[in-house]
Amino acid sequence: MPLSTRSQDGDEGCVLAAALDNVRNLSNILKAISFKDHAVFTATRDGLKVTVEDSKCLQANAFIQTDVFQEFALREESVGFQVNLTVLLDCLAIFGCSSAPGVSTALRMCYNGYGYPLTLYLEEGGVVTVCKINTQEPEEPIDFDFCSTNVTNKVILQSESLKEAFSELDMTSEVLQITMSPSQPFFRLSTFGNSGNAHYDYPKDSDMMELFQCTKTQTNRYKMSLLKSSTKALALSCKASVRTDSRGFLSLQYLVRSDDGQICFVEYYCCPDEEVDEE
Repeated sequence: MPLSTRSQDGDEGCVLAAALDNVRNLSNILKAISFKDHAVFTATRDGLKVTVEDSKCLQANAFIQTDVFQEFALREESVGFQVNLTVLLDCLAIFGCSSAPGVSTALRMCYNGYGYPLTLYLEEGGVVTVCKINTQEPEEPIDFDFCSTNVTNKVILQSESLKEAFSELDMTSEVLQITMSPSQPFFRLSTFGNSGNAHYDYPKDSDMMELFQCTKTQTNRYKMSLLKSSTKALALSCKASVRTDSRGFLSLQYLVRSDDGQICFVEYYCCPDEEVDEE
């Protein structure tokens, strides 16, 4: 980062300061969970966690580890604040289409603590723009109580396969039905839309299946309107993990690799719309 960006007034008082040489990596991850205006940012020694929720039925978390940043300094054990995610993304894209090929926008982010704005210093081609975004006290995120000990079924797929499934299923369906079973059909996605019923099956020994751990047969339906939000993260990812717990709650985890090879994770939790009785 250029010295002009580092030496702004008030920078020394930051309880959180983070720097990136290329803002695109952060922007892409935040876009993947931008289905609501507000997001809760939580900074710890491990990095940043950004949480967005919808109707107490859906929660998305983006995990941006410290290795992704060129600088990550935190003066407290943890720091939390809420910001308007739409405004933040607009600020990150402030240089927009003016960027020449091969030119990246650098970012320095500073937060001075409770009541202070989130300050962004964006630099491109020697031009520095300062943005200040009002922060709010963070609302306590919903605890979906999704713990590994209660996970009954889990599969890990190459994301390309899941993208193909969504392209073939009928997205006019109000729900996506997921069946996971130790026996056939093993892992099935089903929709019930204007074009009729559609199913997409994965054999457990498929080349696209990296892990298959199913202990019981479960069939649950989830609102398609909620799950469509997760397709942004799917588009960025190279691997996807699908898990269900004993209550039928769904966890979708996406592994996203940035341009420089750094790894981030995006996770979605979704409560079931209804449980389907097994035939």
